[in-house]
Amino acid sequence: MKLVYSPPSPFVRKVTTLIHHAGLNDRIELINVKTTALSVAEEARAANPLGKIPVMLLEDGKALFDSRVITKYLDELAGSNLYPQEKIYDILTLEALADGIMESAVSITYESKLRPENERSPSWMEAQWSKVLHASQALNDGNFEAMEGDLNMGQIAVACSLGYLDFRHDARQWRNGLSNLASWNDEIMKLPALIETTPTD
Repeated sequence: MKLVYSPPSPFVRKVTTLIHHAGLNDRIELINVKTTALSVAEEARAANPLGKIPVMLLEDGKALFDSRVITKYLDELAGSNLYPQEKIYDILTLEALADGIMESAVSITYESKLRPENERSPSWMEAQWSKVLHASQALNDGNFEAMEGDLNMGQIAVACSLGYLDFRHDARQWRNGLSNLASWNDEIMKLPALIETTPTD
């Protein structure tokens, strides 16, 4: 199997964290590409008509995307039980929330780094950041049961989303007023698989 990926992506980090945690490193070849919304890598476009990463290329030639599809597939392949059936919808909902945080944060990155300064929309970026803060507040307030208990894919996704905030938007100081979530994040970031997948440019 092959994974088309780029290390800075929080969506990619979800997948690579699972790969490390489940011990699948030796079974998956990593294809590192440089890709953005404005300059899509040929490898990404060839594997996924949307040109998005990550993409998992299977032995039979099929391509799996997006990250939630890949993590579910790899979890079943490895038997890592990060989607236990008795909590499946709680976990999928938590993962969807984390993915939404990532989407908004990545959108801010693209707006601030890829657009010429005179074309950027500060109000649009702040609207995206508001989504991040509302979601983070809900996590801080304990509104999602899947944040507790045995490690699951929703928790990994939240950790990857918060890791991306530290990586790209540290100046915004997301931890302010969110002491519960900050403490939770400090603990989960000790997971070896998350340490191994710390994002880099």
